[in-house]
Formats: sequence, structure tokens, C-alpha cells
Amino acid sequence: MQSTGPDLDTVPKLLMHNAGTLGSRPAMRHKDFGIWQAWTWAQMLEEIRALSIGLAELGVKRGDKFAIIGSNRPRLYWAMCAGQALGAVPVPVYADAVADEMAYVLAHAEVTLGVVEDQEQVDKLIAVSDRLPHLQQVIYDEPRGLKDYDHSRLMSFDDVQGIGRKKLVSDPQCLAQWEAGVAAGKGSDLSVILYTSGTTGRSKGVMLTFENTIISARNANAFDHLDQNEEVIAYLPLAWVGDYIFSYVQAYAAGYCVNCPETPDTVVQDRREIGTTYAFAPPRVYENVLTLTTVRMADAGWLKRKMFDFFIAFAGRWGEKILDGERVPLGVRLLYGIGNLLVYGPLLNQFGLSRIRVAYTAGEAIGPEIFRFWRAVGMNLKQLYGQTEASVYVTAQPDGEIHADTVGKASPDVEIKISDSGEVMFRSPGVFAGYYKDPDKSAEVITADGWVHTGDAGFFDPKSGQLRIIDRAKDVGRLKDGTLFAPKYIENKLKFYPNIREAVAVGADRDFVCAMINIDLTAVGSWAERNGVVYASYQELAANPLVYDMIAQHVDEVNRSLADEEIMAGAQIRRFLILHKELDADDGELTRTQKLRRGHITDRYSPLVDAFYNGSTTAQISTEVTFDDGHKGVISARLTIREMRPYPARVAKMERAA
Repeated sequence: MQSTGPDLDTVPKLLMHNAGTLGSRPAMRHKDFGIWQAWTWAQMLEEIRALSIGLAELGVKRGDKFAIIGSNRPRLYWAMCAGQALGAVPVPVYADAVADEMAYVLAHAEVTLGVVEDQEQVDKLIAVSDRLPHLQQVIYDEPRGLKDYDHSRLMSFDDVQGIGRKKLVSDPQCLAQWEAGVAAGKGSDLSVILYTSGTTGRSKGVMLTFENTIISARNANAFDHLDQNEEVIAYLPLAWVGDYIFSYVQAYAAGYCVNCPETPDTVVQDRREIGTTYAFAPPRVYENVLTLTTVRMADAGWLKRKMFDFFIAFAGRWGEKILDGERVPLGVRLLYGIGNLLVYGPLLNQFGLSRIRVAYTAGEAIGPEIFRFWRAVGMNLKQLYGQTEASVYVTAQPDGEIHADTVGKASPDVEIKISDSGEVMFRSPGVFAGYYKDPDKSAEVITADGWVHTGDAGFFDPKSGQLRIIDRAKDVGRLKDGTLFAPKYIENKLKFYPNIREAVAVGADRDFVCAMINIDLTAVGSWAERNGVVYASYQELAANPLVYDMIAQHVDEVNRSLADEEIMAGAQIRRFLILHKELDADDGELTRTQKLRRGHITDRYSPLVDAFYNGSTTAQISTEVTFDDGHKGVISARLTIREMRPYPARVAKMERAA
């Protein structure tokens, strides 16, 4: 039963309530040195309270902004709540952001304190400290490597908690004063500032109040019947609104346990050990897992491959019907049960998905084929549509009403309308309070009567009544002949193939569509090993003619499927190339949530785009890249451009449309 009531309108208040009502239940776990450590709600209250009082002694006060930087660790989540208890506002930052990116966010937010995971993050802050005039103190969790650093403005997490515990012992009034401070918090107070992914330029600081996030979290918990019995693994970036809601606010509202993996590389194993029941992941995670599955099966014996292919094909015909409770012949149900025993069950168990009751994907569009695959093998995967500015939830798919090409109906308390220009707009209790220090941009996005411009083009599906998202409104265009050009739709079709990791479609205001493709090094590398293809680097493998032949087959199949869609038949891919490097967030080509920065990519690779449309069969490109240690270099290559034959549009459909 989730915690509700007007007196539980902030996260610190929910913490105190849960400690009193769910005190002995696990609230958080962390795997460290191979062992799961657990904290009950009562223990977590004690940890957070000690830290919060320690922060107060260091001068943290209401209205201060403080950074949270690192991977998913209990202490970083505790720091968020500890600061909120004092009226301070957390500003989570992407842990993989380079120092320059961090400097912009931290300076813009005027953070006075940084709570970080380890030496790596400390080094980043030190590197840009001259650009952070408000930063006074840095607190670290992991002390390894920091012994000889200047500690004049550096302090360990344990030391800050120690200050708080000493204060509790030495000052009898301290506890009451802290609790009074928590009680003084209001739902209208600022809860967090989350910076957008910045697909169109500099990130904007989205201000969310406690009311925004808690009402949205409670509605989501009720929608999917989530309670204190759920097990969730926290692995998403702390700076992303998805993690803030799923791994933090919803957990406090429902009382369920959040589990932090040992490292980002052990998420799958740790999820299998925990038995996750409620899961959320952007499409890329489901794509990567499917790729890994395909690669492993390609290396399996012929009998296993035949069995896998048979039962996966069978699931594709019947799996979703069985999952949705439709009536199917008994023989079909029995054969599906055998498939579950031999293939589907082991597959889900391999990735720690056996106990999933509810799984969501969001963040960007997922390819329908990938979505149907996971549902066909028995996972209750659903789609939702949301934004940081909505405290996540705009739409969600109810159980039993799941469609691969829609994103659901309006979430509880959410209103949706489509503007005259085709843009999706919403109004809800989760609507953000505005962009930090940017009232003009806030006024552009939020109308006077509370409607929010999403920037996405969409419509309501006439059959299901659910919302369908076409693409970002600014990205949807037309070819010169008037054919609709929705790049994300085409890219998702390409990314269904395990050999294709990323794709960028171009064609707006052009005569035809072209595509730049990133191969998946794991999948294509496995194929190369099986087929005796020798290569020394990603660049060499990507340029191999046999790899081009393989990708050409995938592009051909995508064109064939596009030809069956009367609206998109004219948007078939006429030319493609394989990029000489992987698109990378460090190079500004992707956001930290792995979304394409489309405008930056087309500018950066303009010589390739020009070559597509001037008839060239090759194109020379030199690209600056950022290496793992922050140093920059240049990669040059001459890329082959491959021609593709389009398919005629299906006559019957075109005649019917006419």
C-alpha cells in the first residue's frame, strides 16, 4: 500500500513515514565485493538523518543547489534526500559527462556543494573548479586514490555523517530541530533540477516540485498496482528523470526496495540474483540484449539454433495472444509451454527478466519488431510516453491494451490534445515549474492555461484510441515530391537488425532518402570470426565489402517493408554508407541518454551528405574524436557509398488510398 496523504507531500516526509510503518522491510540494497548489503527503512532514515545534519553543520541551507555525480550507489540517493530535508535542491549530473559538460551544468545551476562517487569525479571537478565560483565543498563516497589530495575543500561521506552523529549526541535539541525542518517542507517546494539531454543545443534545467514528482509517482504506482513487494534494480543515469522517478520517488511512495548493482557491467547478473519485478529501460537496452542473444545463438550448435529459430518463429505468431489472455487452441498453448521450457524461460532468466510483472520502455521510439519480440517470449513489456517536463508520465499502456505502434492512453490526471500543426500537447499535475533561470524559454513551452508543447508530432490512433508518436515535430519533413519523411521511423526499422547499432536517415527537402549506418561491433565482429574475416579495428571492419553486402541485405529488407506502407513507400533508402567510427556522446553526436543530435551530425558529416546527393560513389571524411582519457585526435577515411534499388509501392494500397 503506497503512502498517501496531504502531510506526506515531500520525499523526506515519506522517508520518515516509511521508517515508522515499514521500518523492518528492506528499502535499499547494494552489492559490494560480491555480497548484497541491505538497509531497512528504519536504518536508511538513520543514515540519511546523520548525513543531513552533517551537511547542515557544513553550511548547507534551504535553497542551495548541490550536485550528485556518480553511478547508482545508495549513498548518492541518500544524499539527495538528505539535502532535500534541509530544503536544498539536488542537481544530478551524468557520470560519464566530460569535465567541460559538467562545468556548464554546475555553473548554470550555481551549485555550492558536490557529492560524488569517486576519484574520477573529484578530478573532473578539480579540473574545472576555476569555472565554478559557487562551489565550496566536495564530498566523496569512495576514498580510494584520494589520500594525498588537498582536503581543504574535500571531505569523505563518512566524515560528514560522523559530524552529524556527533551533533545528535551533543545537542539534545538537534533531532527535534531536524524533524521540524522536514515538517516545514511543502509540496510546492523545488524537489530537483534535471538538465535535459540537449538534442538541440545547450541543456536546460527542468525544475520539478515535490508535488510534480510525488503525484506522478503515486498515479503510476496505482496504475500498475505497484506496492512494497516490488524489487527494482537502479542502473539508469541518476541525471535522467526516469531514474529519479522509478528508482527514487516511486520507491518512497510505494515502499519498494531499490537494488544498486556492484558495477554497471554486472547489472544483468545482479538483476538475475535479485529477481526484478518492475523494470524500465530505454529501447537501446532491449536492442542490445536482443543483439547479444542473436550473437550467442549464431555461435551455438545447429540443433540449438534450429530449436531456437522454430520456437521464436512460433512465439511471433502466438506469443502476444497468449500473453494478452486471448483464446488460442489447446495445442498451441501446449506447444508454447514447451517453448517456454526450452527457449523463452531460459532466455528471460539469462538476462534476469524471469520475475518481471511490469516492464516499460520509453525515452525514444522502439522498433515494433523489437517490441513484439520481447512480448512474444512472455515479458509484459509496455510503452509509455513522457518527458522530463512532465515528471515522466504523459501516456502509458494499460495491461491488455498493448500495441507496438502506439504509446498508450493518457496517464491518470493527464490531459492530451493535438494542436492544429500536429504537435502533441499535455496538461497534468506533473507539469514542471519552468526552466531554471530561463523564463523566456519557459513561456515558449508552457501556455498561459498550463498546456505544454512537447515538440513531438503525433495523432490518436482511430482503432485503439491510443497516442501515436511520429517523430520530433522539427525532424518530420517531406521529400521534394511531397512524400512524408520521418527519419526516426526509418532508423528504427534499420536498428531491428542486430548488426546495425545506430542509423541516421537524411532526406528532408531532397529527392530521395539516404542513410549513414553504424555497425554493431559485437554482432558483426562475431560474424567476422565465424566467416574468417580478419580485421584490426572498427574502421577496417566497417569498410569491408562483405560487411557492406550484409548491411545492404538489411537495407533491402527495410525498403521492402516500407514499400508495403502507402504513406512511407516513397521514403525508401536509395543510398547508404557505413560510418568509419561509432557515434559517441563525447564527440557531441549523441546525448548522454544516447539520442541522436541530428543537427550536429548532419553538420559534422556534411561532406558525406553532399556525396550522397551529387552522385559520388566514395566520400572522403576527417573527423575529430575524443579518446577515453580526454585527448583528441583525428580519424580519416574514404567511405564507399552503396546504391539500393527501391521497390514499387503496393498497387492495391495505393489504389485504395486514391
